[in-house]
Amino acid sequence: MQFQNTRAFACELDQQDELRSFRDEFIMPVINGRQQIYFLGNSLGLQPKRTKEYLQQVLNKWANYGVEGFFMGEEPWLQYHDHLTGPLSAIVGALPHEVVAMNQLTVNLHLLLVSFYKPDQKRYKIICEAKAFPSDQYMLETHVKYCGLNPDEVLIEVGPRAGEHTIRHEDILHAIQQHKDELALVLWGGLNYYTGQLFDMAAITKAAQAVGAKVGFDLAHAAGNVPLQLHNWNVDFAAWCSYKYINSGPGGIGGAYIHERYHNDTSLPRFAGWWGYDKATRFLMQKGFNPTRTAEGWQLSTPSPLLYSMHRAALDLFTEAGFDKLQKKRQLLNQWLWFLLDELNNEQKAPVVEFITPRNEAERGCQVSMLMLQQGKQVFDELARAGVIVDWREPNVIRLAPVPLYNSFEEVWQFTNILRQILQLQHA
Repeated sequence: MQFQNTRAFACELDQQDELRSFRDEFIMPVINGRQQIYFLGNSLGLQPKRTKEYLQQVLNKWANYGVEGFFMGEEPWLQYHDHLTGPLSAIVGALPHEVVAMNQLTVNLHLLLVSFYKPDQKRYKIICEAKAFPSDQYMLETHVKYCGLNPDEVLIEVGPRAGEHTIRHEDILHAIQQHKDELALVLWGGLNYYTGQLFDMAAITKAAQAVGAKVGFDLAHAAGNVPLQLHNWNVDFAAWCSYKYINSGPGGIGGAYIHERYHNDTSLPRFAGWWGYDKATRFLMQKGFNPTRTAEGWQLSTPSPLLYSMHRAALDLFTEAGFDKLQKKRQLLNQWLWFLLDELNNEQKAPVVEFITPRNEAERGCQVSMLMLQQGKQVFDELARAGVIVDWREPNVIRLAPVPLYNSFEEVWQFTNILRQILQLQHA
């Protein structure tokens, strides 16, 4: 498509957008009486308008039935999870019985490592991203220590080469080959939170499993953002949060995927709880853990129907929009953003922005990370004063992520026009 840098062209794109009505399904932030341009779906997705209704239904059932809400009335809580597995499986590319909504991301990663990281004298090393999101770093450090091992000897971090911002795919594969005889696990982020780099998860999985290692992914910035095919890629396990691109509320319930080949392996170590017990005999309260033979067998505690309902409100919108259509719009919205940012950057007398997100469309999702070469924090502060909600990451990066469910092409044009005015004032 031949883009034109005008508001009229942006409005034309919006008119042609078959998903434009979904913007009305969300509550747009208003600060000091002004509706904001919200480009932080990579941090916290907006609230669907129907969330309040779904929550109220759970509150009404609690009020009317008390504990019998688990068993009585329409949609008993005991079966509420069944409303979530279909939409979730479509988002992450899994079979419905391979996904479970439970806990939060870091808790789920710890639980999954109990099952899939089994170090011995020969195989004990873990390959991971250098400077992964701190929560993942702390999780790996403390889990390795819990196993009685030294993180400095176990964790093999792969990072960008000197002078580069993103990680080369061949360097990941090289690390796998280099440590193949001692490698127990590759635990990688599907999409890097800082740069927005999307990794080739299929190739990483194939390479790691070929040398006898297990493979898991942290999909915090990938789930609901980019196409995933966890089952077809033969990934062993994965985990994600639901409050970013999936819009299920701050601290929303997390999710996990476990490939079906592990569901009947009762010898696999795991931390267990009553909610993961075989559903048919759960209420017999018998001694000895007998897991549900699906991903739900990794559950521990009774989940909150309140969090379930918020999750369902968001997932229903994905189903109604269609994930393939969302991907088509995401790509066009992202191309439009890059076009406008490139044009703006080329107008400057001296370089102002360096883009550290890959330009290759196969290596990125919604997010664009801008390394600010001049007065970055001042630019960020001025954007906030102008009603644009983006993200500042030390030491000098502005992250933004227009998402297809609720952001418009006109908003992208408005943002770049505001940014242009800020830069002009700075250099006046």
